[in-house]
Amino acid sequence: MKYTQLGEFEELVLLVIGTLGDESYSISIKEELKRRTGRNPSIGALHSALNRLQKKGFIDSFVGGATKVRGGRRKRYYTMTAHGRKALDASYELRSQLYHSLPKLNLSND
Repeated sequence: MKYTQLGEFEELVLLVIGTLGDESYSISIKEELKRRTGRNPSIGALHSALNRLQKKGFIDSFVGGATKVRGGRRKRYYTMTAHGRKALDASYELRSQLYHSLPKLNLSND
């Protein structure tokens, strides 16, 4: 599969999905994004990003069982694919190379 670019928000969502593991569903992703980044994305923006990531082959999803806590509704869970991990690795490598290419600056007040 050919490499597909990750948008900045998509990258954050994908990182959170990888971090949450088995507890990765839309509300937990939204809450973790808010906790880690201070952003509070709308559920619509999050679902758009999830749909794009799935279309690119970076995540898969499945529907869990119904629960009484949710009034019989089922949650959609998300998992990172190997292709998604490769995309994150490529993004990390590119950002690291660029960062390490920055010239050293004297930031003291001298």
